[in-house]
Amino acid sequence: MSESTILTNAPELTVSELSGALKRAIEDQFGHVRLRGEISNFRGQHSSGHCYFSLKDSSARIDAVVWKGTYARLRTKPQEGLEVIATGRITTFPGKSSYQIVIEQLEPAGLGALMALLEERRKKLGAEGLFDEARKKKLPFLPRVIGIVTSPTGAVIRDILHRLNDRFPRRVLVWPVRVQGETSAAEVATAIRGFNALTPQGSIPRPDLLIVARGGGSLEDLWSFNEEEVLRAASESGIPLISAIGHETDWTLLDLVADLRAPTPTGAAEKAVPVRTELLADLADLARRHDGAALRLLERKRSDLRALVRALPGPESLLATPRQRLDRSGDKLRAALAAGFSRRQLALANASRLLARHAPHAELQRASGRLDTLVFRLASARVGLVEKRRERLAVLDARFESARLARVALLRNDFRAAEERRSALAARLDAAMASALARRRERLGHAEQMLAAVGYAAVLRRGFALVRDADDAAVRSVAQAPPGARLTLQFADGKIAATAAGPFDAAPAEGAPASKKRPATSRKTPEGGQGSLF
Repeated sequence: MSESTILTNAPELTVSELSGALKRAIEDQFGHVRLRGEISNFRGQHSSGHCYFSLKDSSARIDAVVWKGTYARLRTKPQEGLEVIATGRITTFPGKSSYQIVIEQLEPAGLGALMALLEERRKKLGAEGLFDEARKKKLPFLPRVIGIVTSPTGAVIRDILHRLNDRFPRRVLVWPVRVQGETSAAEVATAIRGFNALTPQGSIPRPDLLIVARGGGSLEDLWSFNEEEVLRAASESGIPLISAIGHETDWTLLDLVADLRAPTPTGAAEKAVPVRTELLADLADLARRHDGAALRLLERKRSDLRALVRALPGPESLLATPRQRLDRSGDKLRAALAAGFSRRQLALANASRLLARHAPHAELQRASGRLDTLVFRLASARVGLVEKRRERLAVLDARFESARLARVALLRNDFRAAEERRSALAARLDAAMASALARRRERLGHAEQMLAAVGYAAVLRRGFALVRDADDAAVRSVAQAPPGARLTLQFADGKIAATAAGPFDAAPAEGAPASKKRPATSRKTPEGGQGSLF
């Protein structure tokens, strides 16, 4: 039988029948398999909820799909560049005459080569501080000039310019670069440094904001923006920089270095400038609210003024209660003065007994501190009281003056009555301030008398002297004044210097000249007092 006869007797198959037969054969032969590979071209979930990507190794690639229901149950979600172990079934897709794996389970198997390099670079630059939030600069609210580093022929630049024109037209400078390929990283770094090298007043103005933009792509396509040269140029930029690389799910190291990351190039344009129409609307709304608030405030002030004018009582009713209170306070004051005088006498007697056991300078310091506090409080109270009353009088005067100018014809009589009440209040203020000053002076006099009673100046005037050593410490015994010690004797009218010669009855040192003997005089020391120091 010839070869042509065999071919002629072969059954005819349609393309669909052959595709179905291949599908059944592959599915029967490879029911379930486990594949190890690196995820590539992952763009997130499709609008239907399914996921489409590829698994690859060093020499082969296979399409993969994760159905919507399976994706929700996966413990490990697919990520670009992640090396995984996928469990599923091999099937074919007749529409493309290709085979694929339908993944039912996904387990991490380690980072791919690119992801491992990316992670290592991220850790290195992060340790150097390139990702720190403290070094990121604030974006200008409305930049005059915007510099864009991108490809001049792609859809990215058109999207950015279109969005800028819609929101707030600004001057744009485009530095054309390749966004993919071997020279891409060097061109992007040169563009960033070139924009920073411009001068604000030059023929080409220096931008106030930079946008580095590119469309979406795989990890390999976006690798230029992970290069160290680009990252260091972005970190050294003195101009605030927005990173707009790829789609919202794409991620590069430039996003961490940049002052702001935009999910898309269009989003970068939205973050660069505000909406002009919204600013105008907000400004008009604020102006309208300001005018309305000013009118409402003026009307409320007028209403308050009218209410205060009607509510102010007469002078007699104002003075009746204070007069009665003053009379009662006078009676209580006399009794309190008598009781206070008795308490002060008792306290003075106790202080006299304690004075013998306590150092005078310590009591003097405490008394001086209290005196300074009283003086300061008195001055502060006087100034505060005067200023407060003056402010109240100024406010009342201004309010009455404003009412007089607004409605002088109708409120003239009310204004005269208010002026009389103001004069009465001023008289009361003067009387109250005079009374307060008198009470403060009386308290100050008592404090000065107490200070004079407890101080050691009165003791010095009675003939005593205060002995101090070279460190200005009080000498209370002979042991504290060895021979040759330099002393200071303080009297009531001044100080003199002296040198200790030893105990009074000590023999002169050997070889020292004998001092002239003075005739012994009989000087009695009062009992309980201090003897002479000479």
